[in-house]
Amino acid sequence: MSPFWHDKRVTLTGGAGFLGSFVQEELRRRGARHIAIPRSRDYDLTRPENCERLLADTRPDILIHLAAVCGGIGANRKHPGWFFYANAIMGIALLEAARRAGTKKVVIIGTICAYPKYTPVPFKEDDLWNGYPEETNAPYGLAKKMLLVQAQAYRQQYGSNFIYLLPVNLYGPRDNFDLETSHVIPALIRKMEEARTAGRDHITLWGTGAASREFLYAADAAEGICLAAEHYDGPDPVNLGASREITIRDLAELVRHATGYQGNILWDPTKPDGQPRRALDTSRAEKLFGFRARTSLEDGIAATVSWWRENHR
Repeated sequence: MSPFWHDKRVTLTGGAGFLGSFVQEELRRRGARHIAIPRSRDYDLTRPENCERLLADTRPDILIHLAAVCGGIGANRKHPGWFFYANAIMGIALLEAARRAGTKKVVIIGTICAYPKYTPVPFKEDDLWNGYPEETNAPYGLAKKMLLVQAQAYRQQYGSNFIYLLPVNLYGPRDNFDLETSHVIPALIRKMEEARTAGRDHITLWGTGAASREFLYAADAAEGICLAAEHYDGPDPVNLGASREITIRDLAELVRHATGYQGNILWDPTKPDGQPRRALDTSRAEKLFGFRARTSLEDGIAATVSWWRENHR
């Protein structure tokens, strides 16, 4: 429990989604009692008038903007225009509405896809502008990156307390397991579980497996977001990660172990690997608001596999 949340009105866009469900739980655990969860059927945030209506209806002290249109490499390649437009327009309109409404604090959730393709590893926040993002997800990454520019500009001109967080790839129970739009961990789990139960002797995965990634358990990300909301009021972007880099090939072996799949794993090098490496320097988050991830990748994958088995029989 934290006294910070006791009398705060919180509006959580994307609160009905994957990460949002964990942020809801963390907010309640910390003592928040007034949490508004807008649904897209009621508030299409790609229309600016709905952003203004949302804030007029919910009157938040704190706005946490999680809502995003996102997916894996395939979805980004298929819908680059929509991913850019939807993420840019709803973020820009929502921040302007928050400024006009006098919202005391806005927590903006960015994306690691905003980093340049060849950022030195581990990614440091000061390297964010030193190149163009990886091509397959650049429209999404740049759309979200523009919200950092807006947040800093509004802070300079209007004194707005807008903060910006950069979480690494998220995973966990309740993730999106649709193979057309999912990210790598839920996709691996579903492919291996379905192959295991069907008795298939192999699965085929995209790319070479040589690319590396870092993964943050969604419950840990939720804790980091709440800690930042409580303790951080600065202009600079802040990474949220788990401080562990792993290749996709080694990740596939972890998922194989967690699922018990015994078949062969084949790799299709005609498909893209995406960004060559991703891993974050998380020292700023620990220094500024005391965040350090708690959940190991092995434990998080095991929990996610258990959730899949319980909910997709």
